[in-house]
Amino acid sequence: MIVLRDLWKRFPGGPVVAQGITATFPKGQATALLGGNGAGKSSLLAMIAGTLRPDAGRVDRQGTVSWPVGFAGAFHPDLTGAQNTRFVARVYGVDSHSLLGFVRDVSGLGDAMRQPVRRYSSGMRARLGFVISMGIPFDMYLVDEVTAVGDAAFRRETSDLLGARLGQAGAIVVSHAPAHLRGLCSAGAVIEDGRLRMFDDLEEAIAVYQGRALV
Repeated sequence: MIVLRDLWKRFPGGPVVAQGITATFPKGQATALLGGNGAGKSSLLAMIAGTLRPDAGRVDRQGTVSWPVGFAGAFHPDLTGAQNTRFVARVYGVDSHSLLGFVRDVSGLGDAMRQPVRRYSSGMRARLGFVISMGIPFDMYLVDEVTAVGDAAFRRETSDLLGARLGQAGAIVVSHAPAHLRGLCSAGAVIEDGRLRMFDDLEEAIAVYQGRALV
């Protein structure tokens, strides 16, 4: 479970992305996070993950929470994909041999796993980050448009992997594709002007988001 308590955030010279947000994301539930471009979806995920500090308020986390799935900004560029995978395994206390085998089997990166990550394209880094996160059993996954990565076959595989994980865990999922969200989520949240509205019904959240997006 994740509880946001009076969360505030504004970037210098920019908009307010969180204005006193108080909300609960329950354990075992997948919630779609909807909002227009620049509304603050990724910033909110970063605050929940702990990689972005709010100006005020706090985030209470019960259980293990993933980094934003697909995010690869923390990889060491001079280490290979395999070395980065082993490092993540040590940090999260999972078996490095098993995780590396999973990543090699699923990522499709092949020989690139033996190359420094600095040689990777952005898509390759996103693939590596996604598959590593799927190889670690978190209680709550943070997902930011990850299924837009790669070719059609890999996108199908990412959806299948994510769906399997969400059968055992909760998630907050950012996507602009309602069909994708309907396949993963049961509830929704809409962020606009720094305020967050929670909906037990995903369809109601999608309707509110689409209605506002047309204005």
